[in-house]
Amino acid sequence: MAKLKIVKYGDDTLRKTCRPVDTITPRVLTLLDDMVETMRAADGCGLAAPQVGILRRIAVVEVEPGEVYEMINPKIIARAGTQEESEGCLSLPGKWGTTRRPMHVTVRYTNRKGEVVEASGSGLLARAFCHEIDHLDGVLFIDNALNVIED
Repeated sequence: MAKLKIVKYGDDTLRKTCRPVDTITPRVLTLLDDMVETMRAADGCGLAAPQVGILRRIAVVEVEPGEVYEMINPKIIARAGTQEESEGCLSLPGKWGTTRRPMHVTVRYTNRKGEVVEASGSGLLARAFCHEIDHLDGVLFIDNALNVIED
């Protein structure tokens, strides 16, 4: 596994729409492993492929230690409720903002074994799912933040 370089705000890669993954190759599996390592090394709770310069629909989320969601071609299929909470991003160090996100979401994605699975989350997990999936469409949290604060 390798720690990857995180792309920072201002890089055009963060504003592009990612392509779907058609086949799970050894390269995709290595990318998942490297993204988890990179996310953990940066003390994040999520990381999307464009944040490491790769325009593919891949994201990882880990809100609870050891409970990692490795998502290939993720899509939100259900949302309910609302929450307004502070949010940051590894690609925008030092920036925080209050965002309005669903309180509960269900996500459908393909896992590393090629299985289509669904995962539901509330609170921080729901926010992390939404945040990372937004990245895959070139959307940053500051685009919808109610306010943005710099450290």
